[in-house]
Amino acid sequence: MSDTVLLTDYAWPDDSIERAVIEAAGLRLVTGPAAPSSAPDIAVLVATHQPAGIMTCWAEVSSEAIAASQWLRIVARLGVGLDNIAVQAATERGVWVTNVPDYCVEEVSDHAVGFALAWTRGLVHFDREVRQGRWQPASARLRRLAALRCGIVGFGRIGRATARKLAAFGCRLLAHDPQLSGEAAGVACVDLATLMSQSDIVIVHAPLMPSTQHLINRERLALMPQGGLLINVSRGGVVDTDAVIEALQRGQLSAAGLDVLESEPGVPSALLAQPGALLTPHVAFSSDASLAELRRRAAEEVVRVLQGQAPQEARNVPVTRP
Repeated sequence: MSDTVLLTDYAWPDDSIERAVIEAAGLRLVTGPAAPSSAPDIAVLVATHQPAGIMTCWAEVSSEAIAASQWLRIVARLGVGLDNIAVQAATERGVWVTNVPDYCVEEVSDHAVGFALAWTRGLVHFDREVRQGRWQPASARLRRLAALRCGIVGFGRIGRATARKLAAFGCRLLAHDPQLSGEAAGVACVDLATLMSQSDIVIVHAPLMPSTQHLINRERLALMPQGGLLINVSRGGVVDTDAVIEALQRGQLSAAGLDVLESEPGVPSALLAQPGALLTPHVAFSSDASLAELRRRAAEEVVRVLQGQAPQEARNVPVTRP
């Protein structure tokens, strides 16, 4: 039986928190390079070290990687989304898959609200203007957030936190989620077409899965009132980037607040050319508190499983090994 845990990659300065938890349990941590390696390279790392547990941030843990260790019992995502893990392959091999679904609820919802405020108050636009030597307060075309309609696509933990924060500003709130109807948390739950057509601001909190790939596309963007704001703080693939660029070019959208892109870390030049593009590098989840919690809890899940216990945040039901 292996006592090795492989940390494939990490988006912070070191592996100190993960190492402290893993080694305190009498296990051995092997750390790959900070930047995520390719899927074949990860499979080689797994084959070389034969870990009982894998922790991954952005790196792809493919079916080949999962099959490469005879001792593997858990793949733990240092994050929420599971689109970089071959969950079905893990399930079929009797391997747990876990994540940390609620570590960054406040941070991601704060980021969404921050984009909305930056747009309504012209914060990014006027910062750029002043830096270029233009001091023109009479040019302001600002908005009152309380007078706007905000639609939230995906109404789980983070979507509800965003709604709670936006409600404090007095704006009208709509939500779309396949699991909901009627009203939830004081927010009207409607179909997606209704939300898009009635929302000045659309905020995307939906997970990425086959059914949500390009959920926000040309046709749905065309439903929005002219000059609105789209915010995506979920996964890049949920939004069609080309459709957003076109909507910005023709003025259907006056701005798009994007923390995630389907091409990340590459950013299309046509998007960079749009003054209405408000871009951050997939950092909505990040704060000193959220990262410490994420790293500790992901490592604790690995220890829990390797000590013979069930994980607290299982995302699959593994086939029982003979």
